[in-house]
Amino acid sequence: MITLGIEGTAHTLSFGIIQDEKILVNISDQYIPETGGIHPREAVEHHTKCFKPLLIEALKKANLSMKNIDLIAFSQGPGLGPCLRSVAVAARSLSQLLSKDLVGVNHCLAHIEIGRKEIGNHIDPIVLYVSGGNSMVTGFEEGRYRIFGETLDIPIGNLLDTFARHVGLQHPGGPKVEKLAKNGKNFIKLPYVVKGMDLSYSGLLTAANNKFTEGANLNDLCYSLQEVTFSMLTEITERALAHTEKDSILLTGGVAANKRLQEMLKSISEEHNVNFYVVSPKLAGDNGAMIAWTGILQYQHGMKLNLAETKIKAKWRLDEIEIPWITK
Repeated sequence: MITLGIEGTAHTLSFGIIQDEKILVNISDQYIPETGGIHPREAVEHHTKCFKPLLIEALKKANLSMKNIDLIAFSQGPGLGPCLRSVAVAARSLSQLLSKDLVGVNHCLAHIEIGRKEIGNHIDPIVLYVSGGNSMVTGFEEGRYRIFGETLDIPIGNLLDTFARHVGLQHPGGPKVEKLAKNGKNFIKLPYVVKGMDLSYSGLLTAANNKFTEGANLNDLCYSLQEVTFSMLTEITERALAHTEKDSILLTGGVAANKRLQEMLKSISEEHNVNFYVVSPKLAGDNGAMIAWTGILQYQHGMKLNLAETKIKAKWRLDEIEIPWITK
């Protein structure tokens, strides 16, 4: 079976093509605003403009045509409504035009499942999923991924990007903050807000912005921001690990590329004598291959959609989804 996965929840339009379990193509085009953050209307314009040429390029790289595609999987949510709608319309059109089966995939679930594919589907980890739109600690328990902790307001990726814009760094801000943090020497005290198993970043962002306005050294501020935000994530991950007694941690999502966050999680993994895995950079961020792979898992368990079921789900939670392909 050959599956086409279409990702388009936010700034990235991506196509992944998987034949059985082999990733043939994983190609993306990212909308990067000239100023400010992601503008949904401009992101949709980007996706619409790039859809056909990027799809043609993906098929060409795989040496296939749309007639060879057996299944179409698309990102149905969560995400930015206008972006989700543009991708859903395109996926429906292709499905109807070519009489191909259609599967709607939860974006968060796809980040986890592509990670499990990479490290081994037999592994049952605690997952820290961190990106521009999501921050959560989750793990599989009794038929679903249970969310043990999450952000109460803004996610870590959004915090880093918003802070970066405030201090004059271009989007995406996370990698730029990481680079400056390596030159930081002095810790600047910032709010550390963990509430039970959840965390809050909005007040921390305000405090960091204020510190910069007051003249704090930017390298020191980036260093301090990373130390505080990542310590919060590490704390709730360690608690979830202790609660579930799982034997591994998986780090996924766009922010997973940050080396300092990896160091912190590796440290607690060693303390608890568990394995630590990081999804590879090519699969950690938003990509079509993760949508295709999760679509395959769903299709194998009868989770294809009719046309009436393809409405977008902009606030679709991970813990609403039954997971029949994991039997532990």
